[in-house]
Amino acid sequence: MSELGLCSRREADEWIENGWVRVDGEVVSTLGVRVSPQARIDIDPAAARHQSEQVTILLNKPVGYVSGQAEDGYQPAIVLIRPETRWSGDTAPLSFKPGHLRGLAPAGRLDIDSTGLLVFTQDGRVAKRLIGQDSEVEKEYLVRVEGALSDENMKRLQHGLEIDGVSLKPARVSWQNEHQLRFVLREGRKRQIRRMCEMVGLAVTGLKRVRSGSVPLGPLPVGQWRYLRRDETF
Repeated sequence: MSELGLCSRREADEWIENGWVRVDGEVVSTLGVRVSPQARIDIDPAAARHQSEQVTILLNKPVGYVSGQAEDGYQPAIVLIRPETRWSGDTAPLSFKPGHLRGLAPAGRLDIDSTGLLVFTQDGRVAKRLIGQDSEVEKEYLVRVEGALSDENMKRLQHGLEIDGVSLKPARVSWQNEHQLRFVLREGRKRQIRRMCEMVGLAVTGLKRVRSGSVPLGPLPVGQWRYLRRDETF
C-alpha cells in the first residue's frame, strides 16, 4: 500500500486494523499478511475521509529548539504549535483542535542552531514526499558564512563532495550576497550544509530554510505557525 502511494506504512497499519482494506474482495485485518503483487487492493472510503481530515503545519523554527524528541534539555519544536502562536496571517479555514497534534510528526529536520521552515504532518503521503527514500523535493536554504571561497571550492560545493563515504547529489549553490550563500538541495543528511562548508574552509554562522518544494517560508514570523492550505503542495 505504501509502495502504491496510497498511504504511509504507519497509516497502512492503522487502516488494516480498522478493517478498511480488502484484498481480492476479502477484508484483511491482520498486520503482516503477505499478498501477491497481482492482488487487487480496495480501500474503504472511510480511509479517504480520514486522510482528508489530517493536517500539515508549517512552523518557522527558532534557534534553540530540536526538530524531534526533546534532547539534552532542549525542547522539541512541536511545543510551539499552540493556539496563541498561530500566525494572524494564516488564511486556512481551520480552527485549531487538540486532535491536530495527535500523530503530528516532523517531516524532515533542522538542527538546534538553524531556523526556518519546519514541516509537521499527520499525513503519511506528505511525509513520504518530503523525506521518503526516493524524495526529489528541493529544499532551499540561506546560509551566512565566514571565510574565503575559491571558484574551485564553489564547484566542489555544487558537486564533488562526499559525507561518510557517500557522494552527495548535485546541489545548486550561489552567492546571495557577500556574506550569504544560497543552497538548493535534493537530500538532507545530518548537518549536511554545515559539513559541506567545513570541507571547503567556511564557517557557518547562520542557517535558515526558506522553501520546501513549492512551499516558501514567506512572511511567517519566527516561532509562529500556519496550516498548509489545500491549494498548496510540496
